[in-house]
Amino acid sequence: MTKLSVNINKIATLRNARGGNVPNVLTAAINCQLFGADGITVHPRPDERHIRYSDVLEIKPLITTEFNIEGYPSEEFITLVLSVRPNQVTLVPDPHDAITSNAGWDTLKYRIFLTDIVSEFMKKGIRTSLFVDTDPVNIENASLTGTERIELYTEPYATNFNKNAIEAVEPFIKAAEIGRNNGLAINAGHDLNLDNLRYFHQSIPWIAEVSIGHALISDALYLGLENTIQMYKRQLV
Repeated sequence: MTKLSVNINKIATLRNARGGNVPNVLTAAINCQLFGADGITVHPRPDERHIRYSDVLEIKPLITTEFNIEGYPSEEFITLVLSVRPNQVTLVPDPHDAITSNAGWDTLKYRIFLTDIVSEFMKKGIRTSLFVDTDPVNIENASLTGTERIELYTEPYATNFNKNAIEAVEPFIKAAEIGRNNGLAINAGHDLNLDNLRYFHQSIPWIAEVSIGHALISDALYLGLENTIQMYKRQLV
């Protein structure tokens, strides 16, 4: 069964816009689990413009499902992950000033770099996932790093879904098959929403996990958090 991990970064963005502690990020994490989320995702950035490093430390003891930390593997990020020991760490190639993740790893160029980091996390029992595009070269080289999973960067699928759903999903089906054939479990994320998630999942039913933040939290403003999480989970049945 495909798991839904809710990215709560946008809740922290709203909190930071005003200062103080409203909305409460810790309460949000607890409620997302209570309302049916299979995991919680956070993506701390160096400028802490949404999730802060202190949030990550405080959230960990509250997680009863699965905790996934995303980020660029800087020295500070690696130290945080090794301290927190989440269930999963998702490594992304974001520059420090990226608004959001917008590309996958060039795993051919950075294979040695990633291999060393993956090995360090695996020694501590932390599952790793590498954020990649659908290029077979990047997927095949990802498998050579020792990572257990890849996360497919799905913005191109979301952008083209309403133009031609079959053509939009085709590269992702092929990429997921290549990953599976190379011994990798497949995650997916970026711009998946209530309009396009069901078709994506039906096309690649062996997806292990989807991580969704911006669209889900935005929908929750209109539909309520509990109802929204359940609506997203129904897309994965």
